[in-house]
Amino acid sequence: MGTRKFNLENKIFDTIKKYNLIKKGDRILVAVSGGPDSMCLLNSLINLKEKLKIKEILVAHVNHMLREEAEEETKYVEDFCNSKQIKIFVKYVNIKEIKVKNKISEELAGREERYKFFEEIAKNENINKIAIAHNYNDNAETVLMHLLRGSGLSGISGIEPISNGKYIRPLIKCNREEIESYCKEKKLEPKFDKSNNDNKYYRNKIRNLLIPYIKEEFNPNIVDTLNRLAELTSNDNKILKNIIIKEYEDICIKENKNKIVINLKEFNKKEDSLKPRLVLLIIEKLFGNTKGIEKIHVDDIIKLCKNNVGNKYLTPNKNLKVFIKLGEVTFTKTIEITSVL
Repeated sequence: MGTRKFNLENKIFDTIKKYNLIKKGDRILVAVSGGPDSMCLLNSLINLKEKLKIKEILVAHVNHMLREEAEEETKYVEDFCNSKQIKIFVKYVNIKEIKVKNKISEELAGREERYKFFEEIAKNENINKIAIAHNYNDNAETVLMHLLRGSGLSGISGIEPISNGKYIRPLIKCNREEIESYCKEKKLEPKFDKSNNDNKYYRNKIRNLLIPYIKEEFNPNIVDTLNRLAELTSNDNKILKNIIIKEYEDICIKENKNKIVINLKEFNKKEDSLKPRLVLLIIEKLFGNTKGIEKIHVDDIIKLCKNNVGNKYLTPNKNLKVFIKLGEVTFTKTIEITSVL
């Protein structure tokens, strides 16, 4: 039996099947900036639509209003979608204003606005999958970024092929060279974002300075090495998460969407290495993520439980209150009361 000739669409199809990213009848929203990665993703999904039995492909494009070329990129994506008869949603967002207003970086402001837009479209259009163009190199950069920041296992696991059951990354096993070759072969003529060369951004420093230096001086296969580390760590992390879920079930007294109550005595009996993960799992169950919760917050909660004397409470941030009373620890989403009856 002959081997199948290399073809990037075959590789993408294999990734989709391996990680069960797309099912028959899915309605998929593709995030498209107009760059090589997102154009490769969109074009390949259009070509694989029948084979994968996708019901409909739609496109979301966000213009961050940061660069002169942004308008040209928006027009390029709109023209491409119109030529393929694909419904497109475009949003203009003044990222500089949002950055100043919320006191966050441009990168974070852009990311938050994009994902907010994707969720809005998904809700209105009955979308069940959102395709993002993260690739093999992006994954390596993410792992290295997390390593440099002292992340735990979840950070070193990198970018998962699927997250929250709906964000899918069909290009996660395709490297940047393969993607750019595909764009040339298919005559897609994507737009290159010049800000990717600006090393004031942390990720760009990793991509443009650190990885080439490591390749030259230490390990020419560093991108493969980091991806392998991510896969191994991800597998370990899944096993550990299953253990934590069982440990959580041992101590949980009550759980609903706004409140989780655990047994204080049983929590304090747990191994010290398990306690931080139990706290993070509880927060993730309440909020869907652990954003805004740092190591110091987790340590404070564990200390509160250990040194409990009488009624005590903590507010690690404005959204969470942790309260101890009568041998129970209550984690509550804080609800701001806007009016009094």
